[in-house]
Amino acid sequence: MDDTELKFKKTIESLENRLLNIRAGRANPAMLQGISASYYGAMTPISSLANITVPEARSLMVKPFDKSALKDIERAINEANIGITPVNNGEVIILTVPELTEEKRRDYVKQAKTICEEAKVALRNIRQEANNDIKKLELSEDEEKRELDSIQDLINEYNKKVDEIFKEKETELMRV
Repeated sequence: MDDTELKFKKTIESLENRLLNIRAGRANPAMLQGISASYYGAMTPISSLANITVPEARSLMVKPFDKSALKDIERAINEANIGITPVNNGEVIILTVPELTEEKRRDYVKQAKTICEEAKVALRNIRQEANNDIKKLELSEDEEKRELDSIQDLINEYNKKVDEIFKEKETELMRV
C-alpha cells in the first residue's frame, strides 16, 4: 500500500514537472530546464553555467558565470527550439517571451490535457499492478476486497489531484 502511494506521488511530481514546460506567456526560469550547452567539451545544464532571472513578466535574463560560455549558451537555446529567439548583448542573453494568441493558448491547453491523461493512465497502470499483487497474496475474500477498495479510494484521490492540477494550468494558460 505504501509502495503504491509512493508511485502515485512520483507520478504527480512527474506531471507537475512536465506541465512546467508549457509556458503561459510569462517568463519562467523552468523554461530553460533540460537545455544543456557545451562548456569546455562537456554538456552542462544552463542552470549550472549561469544565473537565470526574470527582470520583467515576459523576459528572462541569462547571465553566465563565465563570459566565454555566452555563445555556447546562446547556441544551445537556439537549438532547443523553445520558440524564443535569444538576444546576446555581450554581457547577458535576454529572452523575450512573445504574447500568446488565443489559438496558441488553446493548443497549450490541449497539450496539458494530453499530459494529464497520460498521468491518469500511469496511475491506472500502478493500480492494476497493486491489484495483481494483492490477488497473489493469499488473503481471505474480505481482506482482499478491503485492500482492493482502499487502493481504489487512493486512485480516486489522485485522479482528483490530476484534475485539480489541470484546472489550475488551464486557468493559468487562458488568463490574458
